Amino acid sequence: MSSVTTPQESTKRAWTLRMTSPRVALLAMAGLGFGVAVYRLIFGLGAATNLSDRWPWGLWVWWDVLTGVALAGGGYSTALLVHFLGRERWRAVERGALLTSLLGYLMVVTGLILDLGRWPNTWRALLFWAGNPHSVMFELIWCVGGYTVVQVVEFGYIFIERVRAPRLSRVLSAIYAPVLIVGIILPFLHQSALGSLYVIAAGRLDTLWWSMLLPLLFLMSSFFVGPAMATVESFLSARTHGRRPPTRALQEMLRLSAGIMVVYLGLKLGDLAWRGALPALVDGSVQSTLYLVEVGAGVLLPIILLLLPRVRSSPAGALTASVLVVLGVALNRANVVFTGMAAAAGGASYVPYWMEFAVTLGIIAAGILAYLFVTENFPIYREIRPEPPSSVEWAQLWPRQPRELRATR
Repeated sequence: MSSVTTPQESTKRAWTLRMTSPRVALLAMAGLGFGVAVYRLIFGLGAATNLSDRWPWGLWVWWDVLTGVALAGGGYSTALLVHFLGRERWRAVERGALLTSLLGYLMVVTGLILDLGRWPNTWRALLFWAGNPHSVMFELIWCVGGYTVVQVVEFGYIFIERVRAPRLSRVLSAIYAPVLIVGIILPFLHQSALGSLYVIAAGRLDTLWWSMLLPLLFLMSSFFVGPAMATVESFLSARTHGRRPPTRALQEMLRLSAGIMVVYLGLKLGDLAWRGALPALVDGSVQSTLYLVEVGAGVLLPIILLLLPRVRSSPAGALTASVLVVLGVALNRANVVFTGMAAAAGGASYVPYWMEFAVTLGIIAAGILAYLFVTENFPIYREIRPEPPSSVEWAQLWPRQPRELRATR
């Protein structure tokens, strides 16, 4: 977070959360998910999921953990770019990205606990001597949990702008620098550790996705998807709250993202060639088809779009490319969890049980409601100033604009 805070607001201002029909539906969805999660914790994985010994990891690991951690990478990547690479003009995006990241990691931690077979033993992972320090999962739990705590501490700067807390302010000022450094280091560890989980699955994960480079590829994808997620979050928030997103900063971030994606694509294809696995790309199997869709629509096409200045400077173009990047990373994780492991399941099939969908949708709904509550009660976008529209597409993407913004057209 920015260490330079704005004047504190009066603590007398009421806490609010506007309730609309969609938000009531989200609340009901979150309530159902909570009830099913309690049922799962009481009666076990077998009663609430279709997981088995051959399919031990399913929907929750794919979306709530692997994909969730990757999509929450916008927090550490934006903080790194702003605080350590001196991109001060990108500060307008920072708070929104860090908020999305914080909520994303809280959702990931929830998914991790729900996916543990013996969840009452979760506390053992907090004790170094009670766990296995050589385990990839042990490192993953420590780093994910530690980074979540770091983000809560970083959010303290926004909290004290809404609630007067002089002592907390002094404590945050004293620990902010080391916390920020730790907050940059930990994501590098656990983002790569997620890839390491499948490195040790050699012989079980399909050759198109298994690679000794998986830790690096997982890390790189979490970094380049950060600006894409920040763009999607900024555009959706702008439409919801009737403001314009910081397009100039987002365009620059997306250009950097495209550069990293070029290296990422080169590494993936070069690794396939090095391992002699290129023929598997064109063998007509389901695996090859989904791999080509993942790389073509989720990496190559966004690269082309983002490297074209006219497309990148267009709101519709930037948003389209960003959505493709997000979907590409989600498909990559799905291919690793499902497609690439299908043959190793020995013919067993897996279709998520309705309770698995209910929990996942409930977690997402709770995250959206939490995001709306924070943005309506805390100064997340205070530093953002309206930018002049770059094209007539603004009128199509943001029809509900404040009067003062419409007057500038």
